[in-house]
Amino acid sequence: MIDKIVPDLAAALAGVGDGATILVGGFGETGVPFALLQGVVRSGVRNLVLVSNNSGVADKGVSQLLQLGRVRKIICSYPRSAGSVVFDQVYARGDLELELVPQGTLTERIRAGGAGIGGFFTRTGVGTELTRGRETRVIDGQTYVLEHPLRGDVALIKGELGDRWGNLTYRLSARNFGPVMAPAATLTIAQVRRIVALGDIDPEHVITPGLFVNRVWACDE
Repeated sequence: MIDKIVPDLAAALAGVGDGATILVGGFGETGVPFALLQGVVRSGVRNLVLVSNNSGVADKGVSQLLQLGRVRKIICSYPRSAGSVVFDQVYARGDLELELVPQGTLTERIRAGGAGIGGFFTRTGVGTELTRGRETRVIDGQTYVLEHPLRGDVALIKGELGDRWGNLTYRLSARNFGPVMAPAATLTIAQVRRIVALGDIDPEHVITPGLFVNRVWACDE
């Protein structure tokens, strides 16, 4: 019998170790799996690479991992968004490597990683510092830059409902990066508000199929 539900936070994060590349869902504070991130903090793992839309807010989640010196590199679109006070301090000290990626490109790189696509060409960033020295190609008279896929060892995402097969729904805009991150990681862990019986989620309402989810943990945060 397929049952991906885990009983507690320790079981959800089992096997997440030093040096992991972790895809973290969320936009600002919306859809961020804060409880899972707190578990990562408590686990003591370090030398992490984080892929996230932004660099965290206040002193929790991604920000706390940065503050504790657990992250060697962050790949994100908005490192200096509202509330990201920790990033400025850590980056100014030279303790953090930053790879800045435009938001649409970030999403597509993650999607490509999950879909097994070897790379793609985009016009975003052409002629800027972001693409200096990168491979370009002229297509139909326009210059494009080559972008490579992004994959993670682990994806931490937040859903609304989940079942024992790992099927997920999301709440409104909390959907954001979860659907593209789930297929792009070797181990995908979903924090959900509520677990429902198999069949209670209408198949037409499943956003992330259980095929792409390894563990489901219920947390009302």
